[in-house]
Amino acid sequence: MRRTSRMHPPAEPDSHDSGRLNRGVANMLVATLAFATMNVFVKQLDRIPAMEIVFFRCLGSGLICGVEIARRKLDWKGSNHTLLVARGTFGTIALFCFFLTLQHMNLATAVTIQYLSPIFTALIGIFVLREMVPARQWLFYGIAFAGVFVLKGFDSRISTFYLLIGIASALCSGMAYNLVRRLREREAPIVVVLHFQLVGIAAGLVFILFSWRTPSPWEWISLLMCGFLTQVGQICLTKSAPVGADRAGRSAELHRPDLRPHLQRRDLR
Repeated sequence: MRRTSRMHPPAEPDSHDSGRLNRGVANMLVATLAFATMNVFVKQLDRIPAMEIVFFRCLGSGLICGVEIARRKLDWKGSNHTLLVARGTFGTIALFCFFLTLQHMNLATAVTIQYLSPIFTALIGIFVLREMVPARQWLFYGIAFAGVFVLKGFDSRISTFYLLIGIASALCSGMAYNLVRRLREREAPIVVVLHFQLVGIAAGLVFILFSWRTPSPWEWISLLMCGFLTQVGQICLTKSAPVGADRAGRSAELHRPDLRPHLQRRDLR
């Protein structure tokens, strides 16, 4: 007897995975909006020292973290102390350097230089997470990196010193993103965010004890908004990390406003 072959319908995508992907991308987009709005408020605080902004930004976000951790009855200390402190340290340095560039460059240039962080995230991920990057993606990273130096050549207002400060910010951000990836299944997202704020508060407190500048009423509002928007952005960014399960650099790329579909179409599958 001749067997008749049966055509099996293609397997349907896992609805659970699809839903998780959609939530992750939504979190990345909310984080992008929150960080972009925060940058506008920071830009208006050019009279306030950058480290003082870091202090108030981390203080506001840290208080919100504390309330949420108490409500959920979580252990605020966490269990991976070295990684948590390292994440907070690199995040604080990156934030301080970024605020410096925002105060001494125009907004678009400072943010564009910060967009180098996905390159450093991918590079550091090779050594920290043993994650390789496709060769063609390095081509796009190289073009992006070269574009920053093109900006330097065409914009005489960009000093070499603050350009290097901006690159240092992107480098520290890349390290922080890799540490977030390491911590994603070991700690609650709110605990990871809290330790970032605690390091920033400690570093900022040391600074303002010796150099304090009293904010005006509008500057107080801007400082409070920085803390609130940062809390929203950090939680959404940390929650989105599992979407980039294949490579650490993906979250760093996608939480930026310039989502690059030609780079990400292959990854988000």
